[in-house]
Amino acid sequence: MADHLEASVTLPSDPASVSAARTYVVGTLAEWGLPADTEAADTIRLIVSELATNAVQHTFGQSPTFTVDLELERDEHLRIGVTDSHPRFPKRLPAAVQQDNGRGMVIIRWLTAECGGKLRVRPTREGGKTVSVEVPWTIPARPVTAAGQQEP
Repeated sequence: MADHLEASVTLPSDPASVSAARTYVVGTLAEWGLPADTEAADTIRLIVSELATNAVQHTFGQSPTFTVDLELERDEHLRIGVTDSHPRFPKRLPAAVQQDNGRGMVIIRWLTAECGGKLRVRPTREGGKTVSVEVPWTIPARPVTAAGQQEP
């Protein structure tokens, strides 16, 4: 595989775009060698879902679009970034706060840590922000058949 792969999609800040973001990311990663039916793909799908949902719900109409960027470095590290044009950074809620939503960043932090990855939030030059995760790139070994050969 190449030393560096990149992909990007910009979507409207609309609830339907959350599903489109997940589909785009899982499809791209499948092209890069990560099967969609793996635990790693499920984890990434959930992370993207939470990042995209935050970009849609918490920008209060001030970000008409959001962008999902993917970068794969030397088959070692996968970075997923979601950028919107709203200047406010995500806030960590106190553990005692009881509410039905607002736990997206907690979920993202936990999943990222579980994978051995890192979470970053940084401002953009245009005044928005990018929330990104970097996780180790792990492609599961292909199953071995009863005859001792790897499946295609």
